[in-house]
Amino acid sequence: MTMSEQAAGRRQDYDGTSPFPEAGEHAAGPAQVGLTAAIVVLPFIALGVAIFLAWGRGVTPTDLLLAAIMYVVTGLGVTVGFHRLLTHSSFIASPRLRVALAVTGSMGFQGNVIDWVAVHRRHHAFTDRPGDPHSPYRYGTGLRGQLRGLAHAHLGWLFSEDRTPPERYAPDLLSDPAMRRVARAFPALCALSLALPFLAGWAITGTLYGALTAFLWAGLIRVALLQHVTWSVNSLCHVIGSRPFKTRRHDRSTNLWPLALPSFGESWHNGHHSEPSCARHGLDRGQVDPSAAVIRLFERAGWASNVHWPDHVRTQRRRAGPAAARIASPDGAGPGRQEPGRAALPLRHR
Repeated sequence: MTMSEQAAGRRQDYDGTSPFPEAGEHAAGPAQVGLTAAIVVLPFIALGVAIFLAWGRGVTPTDLLLAAIMYVVTGLGVTVGFHRLLTHSSFIASPRLRVALAVTGSMGFQGNVIDWVAVHRRHHAFTDRPGDPHSPYRYGTGLRGQLRGLAHAHLGWLFSEDRTPPERYAPDLLSDPAMRRVARAFPALCALSLALPFLAGWAITGTLYGALTAFLWAGLIRVALLQHVTWSVNSLCHVIGSRPFKTRRHDRSTNLWPLALPSFGESWHNGHHSEPSCARHGLDRGQVDPSAAVIRLFERAGWASNVHWPDHVRTQRRRAGPAAARIASPDGAGPGRQEPGRAALPLRHR
């Protein structure tokens, strides 16, 4: 049992405003802190170098194109692969697609696939209450505590010693030989994620300078942008935005539209937390969700099946506004809140 879960057991009476019992836990060991700091800081150093090199020259279309391609490929690996497929089983993927998504997600520098899934499942099990590994409400709801909590939810939790055991939260991936191999290959896949832009820049421009700028923009800077967009879903999408759907008690997940495109639809976070196994997070009309569009393409190509698409009636029952209250639930109890610890509502397949 992790430290956070032990604390959660001592604080079943959490009131939604007090600091978590484990809020004062110590930082991780020097090796983990040093490695994490390097992953966070190096891309910003790369940005400074890239700006210096671009001064008076500008950024080349080649660098921007390679950066966009790498961002989309690795970003969808995280959102479609790590998150919607492997964490929440929003659809069933063919074996090759499953491995391909796990590989491209690993190239996003966000941890190996098994640990990533374990942490996110734990986040859903304890959302915004003791046991949540990256809640912005960890230090309470006062101004000082909220600012500190935002820093923790965005980045600080990576430096924590509070380990999430995959044996408890991701036993299905631990029993999958392909996922174990991808997890073990994480360092090599990170190296490949940086080597590919370098080699592509060299092949396209024929110069070492072109290889270096591609490495900076499509490699390190792309990694930094994707990381901070993902971390913003952990932090900002639990503090700022709208909450049109009912969720579990203490769950403060929000929809934050400015992040919809860069996060590939992940910032429709309140919609996701209301129905975690749904393949589409943007549940309302006009909510752009590129990850759901990609899953639809996979489905039409025959690579994805049993896709959990939203059901309009169930979605309306989850609404937090007065209109939802007028829609009776099957048992006549009204929309209500999802019960703590209960799995997501069953969704329509097509």
